[in-house]
Formats: sequence, structure tokens, C-alpha cells
Amino acid sequence: MKYKLADLIKFFTLALLILSYSSSFSQEIPTDAASISAGEALFNGNCKSCHRVDKKLVGPALAGVQDRAPSIKWILEWVKNPAKVIASGDEYANKIYNEYNKSQMTAFTSYTDTQILSILAYVKAYKPEEPAAAPAAGAPAAGGAGISNDYLNVIIAGMILILVLMVVILGLIVSALKRFLNQKDLNEDDAEVVNSPYSVSSITRSSGFIFLVVFVVASIGFKQVIDGLYSIGVQQDYAPKQPIAFSHKLHAGAYEINCKYCHTGVLKGKQANIPSPNICMNCHTQIKQESPEIQKIYSAIGYDPKTASYTGKQKPIEWVRIHNLPDLAYFNHAQHVNVGGIECQTCHGPVQEMEVVRQYSLLTMGWCIDCHRKTDVNNKGNDYYNKLTELHKASKGKMKVEDIGGLECAKCHY
Repeated sequence: MKYKLADLIKFFTLALLILSYSSSFSQEIPTDAASISAGEALFNGNCKSCHRVDKKLVGPALAGVQDRAPSIKWILEWVKNPAKVIASGDEYANKIYNEYNKSQMTAFTSYTDTQILSILAYVKAYKPEEPAAAPAAGAPAAGGAGISNDYLNVIIAGMILILVLMVVILGLIVSALKRFLNQKDLNEDDAEVVNSPYSVSSITRSSGFIFLVVFVVASIGFKQVIDGLYSIGVQQDYAPKQPIAFSHKLHAGAYEINCKYCHTGVLKGKQANIPSPNICMNCHTQIKQESPEIQKIYSAIGYDPKTASYTGKQKPIEWVRIHNLPDLAYFNHAQHVNVGGIECQTCHGPVQEMEVVRQYSLLTMGWCIDCHRKTDVNNKGNDYYNKLTELHKASKGKMKVEDIGGLECAKCHY
């Protein structure tokens, strides 16, 4: 079959139009809820360390970025390799680069177009959150559950108060009996006994006084022993000095960097892991280079900020562990954070307010068991528990962690 040249030209023109249309269509910002939700997760996990939607931070506010940028295609290229776009001489890219003191954005080479478009979908659909209501006065802090020594203090103080009241009552009874007996006709010997004067010596030698002193001393000693036993292995409020001063109040508080951005293992492993220096370098190749603490990171990883190159001379950063569980105890971060949906602050307290991180909770066996007894099983988006939750709700109401084996010894002990 022979085709005319004009027909071939028309065919290829039509094919190019279809490809062009398909390409432009694939680069449209989606509006469905699933894409927006996926974009929010990506934004919070990676972009939020430098950007906000509605205000400037390390980088520009992202609201309206799809209208300011030359095109959606330009945004896709910029996110994947900003250095390449700047080097190409792109006018808009160099304007941003110079406006932000030549702080170069991290390249997200692993992101697909679909992922970047989902982030844009979230940015476009973003609505500012209402300010959270202040906690009521006297409300307990999250993560503070556990055994308290205050109970023992109250019990001992109450017992001492009862003893004092008993002594006062006995004194009143003795006084009343003396008045009653003095109204009777007593012989000389009985009158001497009834009206015998009390002295400090006679009181301190009396069996009642000796019992009272021994009881008080024994009670205080018993309380000290109990306090000591309860405090074995407990490091609540432990806040060691670290080799590099890292402020969670600045990073997690002021800049609202998501905990999971640095502690990458929390969603997929037993340990939350100490962030590797390369995560710090995502920002600090450009930011606060003159800081003495940042210089310590450069020294550890062998980075020369003047030449922006690595020397190859490295040494470990000797971080001091803060949260220590005994070897016999098993705890899995992914199980609690990824599956259970537990927020970091539930156990670690308001880390975003801590200049120096400290152990906020007791982290004792009793503290964990108390949490398992009170916490509802999170089956949102988890079909594994749906049927079990339905059956449990029909008979007992809400299903707690203890109802799915959360108090079994082998769950936490090898």
C-alpha cells in the first residue's frame, strides 16, 4: 500500500499532537483526595524542613507556586535537579537562587512526576489550620502515666497524722479521767497515782513514746527503700550533654521539622535511629556554615565548606544515648508509630519545646502496661483488625491493646 507524502505528514502531525496532549495532561495537578493525602505525607516528610505553604521559612512559601513558576514541567525539573536548572542559565531559577543567598535546594532525584504533582495538589488544596486551644489548667502532660511516689508520701503523712490525733485524744481522755477520779474519795496512795505529774523523762521512757518513735523511723526508712527499688533502672529527666549541641526546640519547634524526616527508621524498624550527618547536610551545606556546632559536623564527616568538597577524613560523632531499655525488654518503633499511629510526643513528651532532649516518661514495665490497658487499638485503614474490632465492640465496647495480647509476657520479653 502506498501513502502520499501529504498523508504521512498529516499522520505524524496528529501523532505529535496526541503525544503533546498526553504529556500536558499527565502534568496537570490532580485534585482527588488520594493524591492530596499522598502529597501531604510527602510534604511533611521531606519539604517541611525548609518550606511552608503560607509563609517563608528557609525557602519561599509554596502557595501559588504553580502560577509563579514558568510551567509545571519546569517545577518537575527543578525539584529533581535544581543545580542543573540553575546551571542552564534559566532566568527564574537564578532569580530564586540569588534571592535566597545562593542556598541551593536539595535535589529529590528519586521523586516521580506523580509524587511531585501530588505535593502540588496538597499545596493547592491547603487551608490554614485553626490555632489549637490551650490545654486546660492543671491538665496532665502526655506520657506522664505510671507509678508515683506521691501515693506513698500521702499514706505515710496520713498515718503520722492519725498517730498525732490518737496522742491528743488519749491526752484528753486521761485529763477527763483525772477530773472524774478526783471527785471520788481516794486514799492517799491512789490520789498520788492519779495526780502524779508528767515529766519529759517519764514521757520519753514510756513504752508508747518509744513505739511512736520506732514507728516513724521505720516508716521513713521503709519509704526510702521502696523509692530506691522503684528507681532502679529509671532515668526519667536524664538529659546528658551531647558532643554537638542540637536544639530540638529550634528544629522541631520553630521550624516544625517532622520527627520522621531525621529519625528515618521509626516507620520501618525497631530503632528510631540517630540521624546520619548526611541528613544534616541536606540543609547545612548552605545554612549556618559559620556556626561552631555546624563546624563540628563538617569536621566529623570531612567536609570543606570553602571548596564544597569532602576530604575523606572522617570520625564518628559520639552521641550519648538518652532512652535506655534493659536488654530483656523488646520495643518496636514501627509497630507503635506506623501500625498503632502513636505520636512521638506520647512517649517522648513535648520534644519540640526542649532545647536539650531529656527522658520525659518513666519507661518502666508498669508504665507500659498502664498504657496498654488504656489505649484503644487503632484499626483506621487497617483491615487486619476490622472483624476483630467488630466482634469485640458487640460484646465489650472499645478494644484495648490488652485485648489483643498487649499484656502477654512474650510480647515484650524474649
